[in-house]
Amino acid sequence: MRSLIAYTDGACSGNPGPGGWGVVLQAKFGSDVTKQRELKGGSQETTNNRMELTAAISALEALSRHSTITVVTDSVYVKDGVTKWIFGWKKNGWKTAAKKPVKNEDLWKQLDAAQAQHAVTWVWVKGHAGHLENELADELARAGMAPFKG
Repeated sequence: MRSLIAYTDGACSGNPGPGGWGVVLQAKFGSDVTKQRELKGGSQETTNNRMELTAAISALEALSRHSTITVVTDSVYVKDGVTKWIFGWKKNGWKTAAKKPVKNEDLWKQLDAAQAQHAVTWVWVKGHAGHLENELADELARAGMAPFKG
């Protein structure tokens, strides 16, 4: 059976500061990787959470047609935000339970729109724990940040 998996990560030097994001996008048939694409980018002045969100958005926006995909992230912020918190934020006019504006609202809205185009399963993995694809996504994020570091 064919499956799509995106491993995403963000990085930041200082918070805020220069940052990067990385994505390892894999098509698999059974347990065999049949195709792999690597994406990366960065920003001069950003936060780690913004880069984590941008990685997930970039993975979903890289797909040219409706797909069933598993997005693997080491960010509890992204995983919980998109699977739990976003529903209340939308219902409350993009305010938190404490009636404060949602941080990174622009990216959450972009992620919500990107996710709506696909059937997405979200999976959290512990970062920097030797997970091969997560480590590669981290390397890509750091490479995406490199041009913006002084």
